[in-house]
Amino acid sequence: MSNRLLFAGLVGAGLIATLSGCISLNGAEADAPPAPYGPVPTERQLRWHALEFYGFLHFTVNTFTDKEWGYGDESPGVFNPTDFDADQIVRTARDAGMAGLILTAKHHDGFCLWPSRYTEHSVKRSPWKNGQGDVVREISDACRRHGLKFGVYLSPWDRNHRDYARPEYLTYYRNQLRELLTGYGELFTVWFDGANGGDGYYGGARERRRIDNRTYYDWPNTWALVRELQPFACMFSDAGPDFRWIGNERGFAGDPCWATLDMTRPGRYPGGSSDGLTHGERPGTAWLPGECDVSIRPGWFYHPGEDEKVKTPAQLLEIYYASVGRGCCLNLNLPPTGAAAFMTTTSGPCGVTAHPGRDVFPEPCSGGGADGEPRAGGGTDLWAGRFARWEGGDLLGDARRRADAFGDAAIPATGDVQRGGTARVPAPGAAPRGLRGRSVAGRGMGRVCPGDERGEPASAAVRHTGPDRAGALARHPGVRLPRPVRVRALSRTGPGVSPGRLRASSPL
Repeated sequence: MSNRLLFAGLVGAGLIATLSGCISLNGAEADAPPAPYGPVPTERQLRWHALEFYGFLHFTVNTFTDKEWGYGDESPGVFNPTDFDADQIVRTARDAGMAGLILTAKHHDGFCLWPSRYTEHSVKRSPWKNGQGDVVREISDACRRHGLKFGVYLSPWDRNHRDYARPEYLTYYRNQLRELLTGYGELFTVWFDGANGGDGYYGGARERRRIDNRTYYDWPNTWALVRELQPFACMFSDAGPDFRWIGNERGFAGDPCWATLDMTRPGRYPGGSSDGLTHGERPGTAWLPGECDVSIRPGWFYHPGEDEKVKTPAQLLEIYYASVGRGCCLNLNLPPTGAAAFMTTTSGPCGVTAHPGRDVFPEPCSGGGADGEPRAGGGTDLWAGRFARWEGGDLLGDARRRADAFGDAAIPATGDVQRGGTARVPAPGAAPRGLRGRSVAGRGMGRVCPGDERGEPASAAVRHTGPDRAGALARHPGVRLPRPVRVRALSRTGPGVSPGRLRASSPL
């Protein structure tokens, strides 16, 4: 008996010591959460990434000359929209589920869509509105009226300016950039093209000029100007500094597509090498997520001869899966016509009235409203009216949620998901907002918010929220939908990359 009592006493003492250690350890974890590993996104990048889908507006003298790249000698007199309607343009983008618009304030031809103080090659010398018009002002104001973000594209290459390829041009370029940064409200992005140098008008010289795109533009000082005047504007170029080109203009990211890039490799500057951009790189030295830019037409500017070549809803859906579905943002170009409105097709203005997911996923997977409570009618009224009724959510969010049931899901390896090791997605009836994640690695549409406590294992969600796959394929035979899978435990992605990934097990 004494031996048994002694043994029980020792076991009890051991349990107390163990529990004390656990309590101490848990307390330490609560006080000191683990530090992030490797490159992580800034608040500016997170704001940009949450937009997911926005649009490009390519519009300038090329619209009226039927060219893709103007030579720089075009008369301002050719720019004369007959029925400019900024509200129609912005409403169409909003109704398609876009979160913002980027306007080509100046393309390679050098013509400025605002009355710049530093050149006569602008709208102030055009017949449009007797030289009193300002396209940048009208589009930016319309974006604010309709709840969209606004950004600008300012081409570094200027085929009109006499000083291009000389040091004096940088002063001119930055003066124009300052006008845009200070005169048109908050900008969500400043988009720097990688096209650099070549033949052009150049003030009448009509010659070919070359520059060293590694050093000529002195990008660090140009970027500093943006940081000073628009601290939350994300800057785009081939290699950042905030988000990168995806390496093609087809709208397709690599699979997988990592949000990091190794900036120690050669060619990491605007207009430099495209090596590694399509897939990203791990481990990387910088957080540089990708943007997939693509035009809804073959060209970037409107050309009447391409009216029958507008991308179909099935094509747009496939692009959406291969861009946002792989962790990138989608920048879809919608070029206005010479009337400065969108061409009307059988699909609606500019060929798109809503995100193509509307046809493949005809009903929301959740009937819930912004408060998570079921709404009358089961939620099908999401498709009516203006598609932005769920506390900042949109049509794309529902397409993304439905696509979780079609293929792999990839989620950020942070918060409760990383610690618990079990992926959770909101059950039907949960607030759609809960699925708006930050960054995604891998395939599929798995924008899952790891902080949402409501939900159930993703494998169950796949079973009961999956739409009619056969019906979707029958309606859209051109869409390549990934096979539905059952998802299981979270896998860490390894050094240099923050997102985690859900492994797929056997197809359902």
